[in-house]
Amino acid sequence: MNRRKTRTPMSFPMLRGRRRAAWAALSGVGIALLLAACSSAPSPRPAVSRTPAAGATLAAGNPAATRTPATAGVLSGSYVALGDSYAAGLDIPDPTGATAGCGQSSGSYPFLVARSLRLQLTDMSCSSATIPSLTAAEATGDGTNPAQLSALSAGTALVTLGIGGNDVGWVKIITRCTEMDLIPVLMRGDSASGLAPCQDYYTSGGTDLIQQRIQAVAGQLAETLTQIRHRAPRARVYVVGYPDLFPAAGGACRDTLGITAGDIAFLNNEELRLNGVLRQVAQAAGDGYVDTYTPSEGHDACASPASRWIEPLIVDAPAAPLHPNAAGEQGLADAIVQAVRPRPSPA
Repeated sequence: MNRRKTRTPMSFPMLRGRRRAAWAALSGVGIALLLAACSSAPSPRPAVSRTPAAGATLAAGNPAATRTPATAGVLSGSYVALGDSYAAGLDIPDPTGATAGCGQSSGSYPFLVARSLRLQLTDMSCSSATIPSLTAAEATGDGTNPAQLSALSAGTALVTLGIGGNDVGWVKIITRCTEMDLIPVLMRGDSASGLAPCQDYYTSGGTDLIQQRIQAVAGQLAETLTQIRHRAPRARVYVVGYPDLFPAAGGACRDTLGITAGDIAFLNNEELRLNGVLRQVAQAAGDGYVDTYTPSEGHDACASPASRWIEPLIVDAPAAPLHPNAAGEQGLADAIVQAVRPRPSPA
């Protein structure tokens, strides 16, 4: 279901009695919303007819693909979008897609990019997709999305790939941080606190468990890019990084996410680490990388509702918690189009 949720104002002074109980209940709701939105079985979508190729399609421009160099030239023909819920546009109006439960929206960046570049889109993205979902069918709870790479062919002109967050386990990580930081946030009420219970948990024993998962993504992604090149040898391929989820300073998130400033900084650094690996692997494969983090700075989940691209746990705009809203998807699309369009030669 795609219902607009009413944002509940939250504040965190030294709470007692009913206020403390109310925040505990709100935190439980927020965690439940996050888990529900990012689970392998998103809310049911209206039935849509299946197109000739699996995934949602948008015909625009010339459907005949032409051979295009991997680094330059005008694109024409087929565009295949691969990825997870950030590519699908989970809970953004208007729902679409051939596979029930994938959470695709016609307001997602694949559709916006296809319209802007006048390409024929096959959208294979699916909520909760991981790198293995690219080469094997993914059960959504309401249907089964075919292996995402199955849409590629020698005629594919453009491929975007937004993946890796679910492989690292961002949902469980952020949920764990919310749970562990609840008491420090409530009891101290100190947005500048250096306490970082979640960081302590994930780095105990001198080993950064999140960093280990990110390094595992690197090897899997490199192999996937090789397979994409074999299936679509003429395509220009772009790995799409993740937008800014949290403010670098961290303090402004106390009232929005209930996570300490120390842990916000920790999570922000881990996201930058993931994006750095995505960039490194893409460039090593000779493919492009789209930086969506830089243009989204200041539009994170803790920004004001009017300027944010990422919704907090208690959403203000139609979108899944901690996912891009419509403005965020447009921002991601703009970054992709800017990366894909050939730059004019200097005079």
